[in-house]
Amino acid sequence: MIETRPKKNHERAVLVGLEQAGVSKWDLRDSLEELAELASSAGAEVVDTVTQKLQKPTAPYYIGKGKAEAIKHSLQDRDITSVIFDDELSPAQGRNLENLLSRKVLDRTQLILDIFAQRARSREGRLQIELAQLQYLLPRLTRMWDHLSRQTGGIGTRGPGETQLEVDRRRVQERIARLERELEAVRKTRAVQRQGRKRHQWPVAAVVGYTNAGKSTLLNLLTGADLVAENRLFATLDPTTRSFVLPNKQRVLLTDTVGFLRKLPHTLIESFKATLEEVSEADLLIHIVDLSHARVDDQMEAVEGVIKELNAFGKQAVIVFNKIDNLANRELAETYTKRFPGSVAISARTGEGMNKLVQALQDALSAWRLRSRFRIPASESALIAEIHRVGHVLELHYEGEGALIVAHVPPDLAQKLERYAEQG
Repeated sequence: MIETRPKKNHERAVLVGLEQAGVSKWDLRDSLEELAELASSAGAEVVDTVTQKLQKPTAPYYIGKGKAEAIKHSLQDRDITSVIFDDELSPAQGRNLENLLSRKVLDRTQLILDIFAQRARSREGRLQIELAQLQYLLPRLTRMWDHLSRQTGGIGTRGPGETQLEVDRRRVQERIARLERELEAVRKTRAVQRQGRKRHQWPVAAVVGYTNAGKSTLLNLLTGADLVAENRLFATLDPTTRSFVLPNKQRVLLTDTVGFLRKLPHTLIESFKATLEEVSEADLLIHIVDLSHARVDDQMEAVEGVIKELNAFGKQAVIVFNKIDNLANRELAETYTKRFPGSVAISARTGEGMNKLVQALQDALSAWRLRSRFRIPASESALIAEIHRVGHVLELHYEGEGALIVAHVPPDLAQKLERYAEQG
């Protein structure tokens, strides 16, 4: 049988993963399946997957040199254009692998950045992606000048290359500084918008979840927004805020956020802080979970990890188990809603369970109609910080040895603050 030649510009990729100490082969398998989804989402055809078991990555090639050589031989006559590694490679590892394999070498971070670059539509989204890409590129600029090392050497070969490398490095640093200034302006604009919302005393609910859990579909259903909702990773990147009125006439602002992911690159979190601040500043988190996914618990854990990194832990949250229409066994939904009290099971695609979700949101936000006054001693600085983190501060006055705070707070925190409450 004659193998069909790949179309021009069509990427054919081999995936490479490492089973390290403390990582089970099942975890590696799931991670590589996700990497395959990412590669497909970026437009590549996954031809093969290679794994190796090592205590830890090797400094020169990430994998062992013997395995790297074996991959090199396996690439011959297969029209492979890219080799994609499941973890972030160091600049030296990437350079060594490209020299050995004579193919484009990517890691998970580069792949995610490429997808983000394809999906971003707003000016803010493009700024954030460019910043993340440049921050990733900066320590790897020497790979761009690798051709100099293949020259014969001597006077006039090393100097100009090194000079140009320094010029490029300086230009990248200047561009990074400019992007950071522009994104700081975006952050200030968002802060002004949030202050405006606080003056209206409208609670803000941030919709968070693993990528492809159904956040955009849910927002479309609740608010009539016209967001892109596709069955692929990172279908939407640009944040959207829409108003929604509950049956008790309580208005709530729903904000869609970028999907989370295991091994979400730290540079990406840093670059998207202007957007992800919506999570840390929200009054309520709506955590959307794809209940039909085989690794639902791992995905929930990954989202909780990012929430902690964003300093949004401890906020009042409503867990929404989505895609129950995809379940072969509906009893699974009942199991999870019992395990997480206050959670609901829905299908954002069919609308099933939406009445329960609206009621859960109404119950969760009922406390935001009440203004509470607290006089907190200065010695309770951690408690004051918690009010700021999980509550909605309306007034703050420092008086003598403490602070007078007027705020909306969720029930759990109100109970903790009961001894400091004052009649307002």
